[in-house]
Amino acid sequence: MRRSKAISAWSMLAASALVLSACGGSDDADANSGSTVDAASMAEGKAQEGDNFTLADVPEMDPVTVAIDEGYSAYNNNTADANTSYNTYILTSVITGPTVFDGNTPVLVNADVMESVELVSEDPFVVEWKAKPGVKWSDGDEWDCREFYLAWLASSGTTEGFNSASTTGYELMTPECTDDQTFRAEFSEPYLDYMGMFGDVRLLPAHVIEKEVGIDDIREVEPKSDDAKKVAEFWSGEWKGFKPEIMPGSGPYKIKSYDSNSDTVVLDKNPNWIGAKGGPKEITVRAIPDTKAMATALQNGEIDVAASTQPDATAADTLKGLASQGVKYASAAQLTYEHLDLNMKRDVFKDEAARKAFFEVVNREDIVNKLLKPVQADAEPLGSIVFFTGEEGYEDRYGDLMNKGAEAAMKTLEEGGWKKGADGIYEKDGVRFSVSISHNENARRSQTVEIIQSQAQAAGIEIKDDTDPNFLKGRVDKGDYDIALFGWSSAPFKAESKAIYISDGNQNWQGLDDPKIDEAFAKATSATNEDDALKNYIAADEAIAANYATVPLFETPSMWAFRGIDRVYMQSYNGALWNVGEWEAAE
Repeated sequence: MRRSKAISAWSMLAASALVLSACGGSDDADANSGSTVDAASMAEGKAQEGDNFTLADVPEMDPVTVAIDEGYSAYNNNTADANTSYNTYILTSVITGPTVFDGNTPVLVNADVMESVELVSEDPFVVEWKAKPGVKWSDGDEWDCREFYLAWLASSGTTEGFNSASTTGYELMTPECTDDQTFRAEFSEPYLDYMGMFGDVRLLPAHVIEKEVGIDDIREVEPKSDDAKKVAEFWSGEWKGFKPEIMPGSGPYKIKSYDSNSDTVVLDKNPNWIGAKGGPKEITVRAIPDTKAMATALQNGEIDVAASTQPDATAADTLKGLASQGVKYASAAQLTYEHLDLNMKRDVFKDEAARKAFFEVVNREDIVNKLLKPVQADAEPLGSIVFFTGEEGYEDRYGDLMNKGAEAAMKTLEEGGWKKGADGIYEKDGVRFSVSISHNENARRSQTVEIIQSQAQAAGIEIKDDTDPNFLKGRVDKGDYDIALFGWSSAPFKAESKAIYISDGNQNWQGLDDPKIDEAFAKATSATNEDDALKNYIAADEAIAANYATVPLFETPSMWAFRGIDRVYMQSYNGALWNVGEWEAAE
């Protein structure tokens, strides 16, 4: 899910949100991914130059069908109850923004719609976003500074009723539309991750809000006003599913139709798109939760692209074996990690000894060896929540806390006042150590639960499997779980993690509450230099681990395959459609 995707802010600055959830291949099969195509050669846009991205001008091609793991649910992917990677995978070509990520995940200015994104003053800290004139929504209305102001209003935390997934950075802004194309913001303190703002399909149609709510100009709406509350009610509640009259496109495509029964979305061209006009005439996006079934659908010619963030060894073998049919297969590392969130509000996990014992009983190496290494041979357990392997600041902060065995876990429980009941399950003060691991309908996650069940049983801990196809669409954001098993996909900005782990964070659904974490993130996100930011992000990572709150399992690789298209790259945060407007028919 988005549930968040993160490279470091400082690496972004040197080179030039979180949601529910690159190594290239070579001409020969890659030793770690088994890619049958040179994935690295497909990671950049065909026309991007330096720090600017534009869609390449290519011939239009016939319609294509793309499969992803889960379906679309909401046009506004920025509310806490709808914020998933799978919405973004579809909306990335529908709702444009000031920046773009290619397959290598640098932060590029979207030069199709932007003149510039510029830090114009360091003291005070002032950033200016300047849009190109003539950018339009598919219904003909202008795309301009109003969209930026609406996004700020919704994400700034200034008005009750906006169910925003994250307010990080926006709460520091004093906004101003200096003209129709220019949005200028003064920050109350430095914010190094400003390049990440207004991305992640956040710029929604202000003119729709104006019409539906009955206001003349969104820029005149003051926070906390009655009009702002009306805007909040619409923004948070009305942009679910698909209604064509209120959900236009500003990117190269728009949504043509949506069938919730079949989990299918159809995209067609935005007639007012300002950039290149090529790519598929129409795109059908199907949800196929079973990765093996997705591979079979490509084999049978039902789909043209299989794009999965849920790697499966059997499916990978099937896709690799289709080379004679013209299928190209690739896998690459993602800025995504699989993890277990312990709900600190539940009676069991209010007890630190229970959390510690659960950590001690989980053998992540066993999970990785059985479920991930058949797809990625060099996969290892992840040792951090804030950092990815290889980043500056990464250190294994969980290895010494975990995989201690059943005897160590039982000793921890007994020292904490837990006693084994007649049924062999520990209990304390009338609370049995019987908990469920909740997750969406996903074979690999069910297998993960099975492995943990066998590990925990020997320690007198009962684990139940709570499989719910709708877990990521209305339960996880309400904290409706004992243990949540899902993925966070992180944009290239560490500040996005703040909303997940600080005590009053919009995405802190597990009830984690530690002043040390709050202080570390506050210092990191307001730092004026890279060294101070790094030091405090490390402190936040250490404090999260010390709470025994979240178990990082592994970094999740993507796997994708395609036929009849010249090149497809599954971008770590935005999926396969990030540059669909420049796909061409294979020769």
